[in-house]
Amino acid sequence: MSKKDEPVRPEARLPKGLFDTPASELRATADMLATIRGVFERYGFEPLDTPAIEYTDALGKFLPDQDRPNEGVFSFKDDDEQWLSLRYDLTAPLARYVAENYQSLPKPFRRYQVGPVWRNEKPGPGRFRQFTQFDADTVGASSVAADAELCMLAADTLEALGVPRGQYVVKVSSRKLLDGFRDTIGLSSPNQYARWLTVMRALDKVDRLGIDGVGALLGPGRKDESGDFTKGAELDRASIVTLTSIFEPVDDPSEKIAQLDIRLRDSQVGQEGRAEIEVMWSLFAAAGYDDRIRIDPSVVRGLEYYTGPVFEAELTTPIKDERGVPIRLGSVVSGGRYDGLVERFTGEKVPATGLSIGVSRLLYGLKTLGKLPAESVQGPVVVLVLDRDRIADYQKMAQALRNVGIRAELYLGESGVKAQMKYADKRGSPCVVIQGGDEKGRGEVQIKDLILGATLTSIKDRDEYLKKQAEAQFAVPEADMVKAVRDVLARHRA
Repeated sequence: MSKKDEPVRPEARLPKGLFDTPASELRATADMLATIRGVFERYGFEPLDTPAIEYTDALGKFLPDQDRPNEGVFSFKDDDEQWLSLRYDLTAPLARYVAENYQSLPKPFRRYQVGPVWRNEKPGPGRFRQFTQFDADTVGASSVAADAELCMLAADTLEALGVPRGQYVVKVSSRKLLDGFRDTIGLSSPNQYARWLTVMRALDKVDRLGIDGVGALLGPGRKDESGDFTKGAELDRASIVTLTSIFEPVDDPSEKIAQLDIRLRDSQVGQEGRAEIEVMWSLFAAAGYDDRIRIDPSVVRGLEYYTGPVFEAELTTPIKDERGVPIRLGSVVSGGRYDGLVERFTGEKVPATGLSIGVSRLLYGLKTLGKLPAESVQGPVVVLVLDRDRIADYQKMAQALRNVGIRAELYLGESGVKAQMKYADKRGSPCVVIQGGDEKGRGEVQIKDLILGATLTSIKDRDEYLKKQAEAQFAVPEADMVKAVRDVLARHRA
């Protein structure tokens, strides 16, 4: 066959912005999600699952960092020529579900959901096109007590995951405060809305770009490290100073509220936001959360659908990447009020508020801070195959172990004994079961403890070495195989 006739082989490559997840991370994620689920259940939230695909018009214009429908999402047409999209978050599908089932739902409706979401955006470090979110939402409650409860839920969740007080902070603000600043700098008219969106997106990037970077985006624009230029809001210097003043640190909540009162004295919506924050702070203080939550008007949140209080939680302990370089992880929990989302379907205002946990980001932060337990799941016991004519015998051994709850695997490859032992090592097996012709004739099996065997080379004393060697590999009657394997597993159980 000539080279021209050879089949074209696809390149084994992962699409940009996506990632594979190994077993150890999957197990750690499952443990973390179980803890989060337990906290959410204690708060009275009920589980719900919605499809990964929605009609594009149901998602609407509320897309990440975009102004118009069908941008920022992965979309395609079905057989009926209707546009469908992969969900970009779990909130828009919730709004569709509530609108569709509103009459039969309890009000308020409280639900939690975990699942993957997709963003058709430029990937980058820590920015993926697919990731998992864990949400909790209260639909049908207009009181800011519902928003305050979610902030407390965020704090309780982080502590349940092993993050102590002092190593995280929940920052709270309101979109109405920003609307007040919008009045102050003269961008409140409808024809200035696109410009105001540019302002909000600039403010939302302070954690990543710093005040100088935000100032550039509020002004003429900014060129990033790759050379791409982002056009700015083109505000004058006075307006930039007014807006960046929200980043001024003030430790005393009462002083911060008073400061907002002065700066937003001529804005009705700004005063509404200040009043909301003041009520929420009184609730935090009464519940004993005032040492974990901070008023911070710089909290913006990127999605357009937020209408009231917004918040985000971040880990405050310094975090380094795999190379030891300090990084800013950003928020691991975020959310806010979105009173207009269900109204798109029903025509009636339905108050709603929710939070979302970035599962991968939080898992990375917990792992870096040493808050995740070491991998405790051992690999399976491997039954080696020395005589391929006796596969049925070896399968019976593996099944006997499985029948008593022991993870066991029959080696199904084509390699010899030495390679099978290497395979068991790679699988993290605690021990292997061996039965060749001689053992079969004696009615025995050999049990080899791989964990103990790995320590033999470090033993210098000859008598100690021989003792451990006898413990590391020994023969037992075939009828005692299960008990012997159990003893080995018990020896290494944490």
